[in-house]
Amino acid sequence: MHENVYLDNAATSWPKPESVYRLMDGFSRRIGVNPGRGGHALAAEADRLVRQTRRLLAAQFGHLGGADRVVFTANGTEALNIALAGLLTQRGARTGSAAAARVVTTGLEHNAVSRTLNHFERDGGVAVTRVAPDADGYIDPADIESALSEPAAVLVVNHASNVIGTVQPIEAIGAIARRHGVPLVVDAAQTAGVVPIDMAAMGIDVLSFPGHKGLFGPMGSGALIVAEGLELAPQRFGGTGVDSASPFQPEAWPYRLEAGTLAAPAIAGLFAAQLWFAALGRTLLERVPSPTESLDLPDDIDAALELAEGCDAAEHAQACHRAMGHIHAVELDHLAALERLLVRYPAVRVLGGARIPARVATLGFVVQDMSAGELAERLDADHGICCRAGLHCAPLAHEALQTVEIGGAVRLSPGYFTRAEDIERLAVGLDEVLGAPA
Repeated sequence: MHENVYLDNAATSWPKPESVYRLMDGFSRRIGVNPGRGGHALAAEADRLVRQTRRLLAAQFGHLGGADRVVFTANGTEALNIALAGLLTQRGARTGSAAAARVVTTGLEHNAVSRTLNHFERDGGVAVTRVAPDADGYIDPADIESALSEPAAVLVVNHASNVIGTVQPIEAIGAIARRHGVPLVVDAAQTAGVVPIDMAAMGIDVLSFPGHKGLFGPMGSGALIVAEGLELAPQRFGGTGVDSASPFQPEAWPYRLEAGTLAAPAIAGLFAAQLWFAALGRTLLERVPSPTESLDLPDDIDAALELAEGCDAAEHAQACHRAMGHIHAVELDHLAALERLLVRYPAVRVLGGARIPARVATLGFVVQDMSAGELAERLDADHGICCRAGLHCAPLAHEALQTVEIGGAVRLSPGYFTRAEDIERLAVGLDEVLGAPA
């Protein structure tokens, strides 16, 4: 029996594929220096890894421009801050001139978006319009169309709710944004690595994501990908390793948005995960492997780099999309098992509406006459079950769900490596805490 049952993958995926741990360690021991900051061989090797990771991520997410528009960040929150502030500044909205800029967003956003916009609204003269979700937790594209009937500088949409897992119709929303000439920023924190995303086909101008969730990278990794032709004003300034004589931040991508030393070991983890996705996708052409199966991947960092350099971008994208389809199906099977378990308890109310395929494996629920915090604490202390209670850094979503006054909800988020016995242990814990159903 595992010491813990981990059902908090919406916060960060755990465990990672074994190859991610191995290649991060291999990079740190074999290379482990600052990429792009020197002319010596090790610096060139580190830069080689960073460049390959940009290329693979661009392919996976359907970015048709240069890989230099993949900008690395410390997490998804930093990526969103850079994207929103950079767009508003570039479009003249935060430079203290006449009419305030306007941003359209939704009532399902994570604090990475909502707090950022709240500060812009309070301190920078930015007006924010929030489109409310329906009772099931979905955004109606017609409401986006209505909100964009007045000029707006930016449209930012959470691809999937981190509270109830509903996936929004981004392709329809993207088409509306294009008709109105408004850049679309998509927060893919809950969908990157789980739901196939094609930036070009879906009309996404800026895609933001952390590396440590569905992409199976480590904490401390994230990125934004910016479509060709769209400019973002730099928000951070400093060393880049290029054009050091210039008194200002370089104009060239990605350096205009990357200042300071990159988290190269974390990027190595993202690189390793990209190779793992592609290996899973190739394996699925022949058979369905178990989640814990070791795939055919090199242990050596040099061999891994050679594998990446020989990888065709279109083939990588196809393999990754195949892998994501499989991962998503596995996770939705776990979600269905959780729902079958929860509906047995009369005191439990599962949040959100119909459980249709347009969702990720994240489920929120409340219990009559018991706080979310108490239930989560008892499951953890007595049964080693890791879940998350509270407002999940998404108070607007909880306002829509009418759960703010009761302290939020319990969130269960199984992952690809969740096992049937994990859900069985949850059932034992719930029976003990809530009482076994008749």
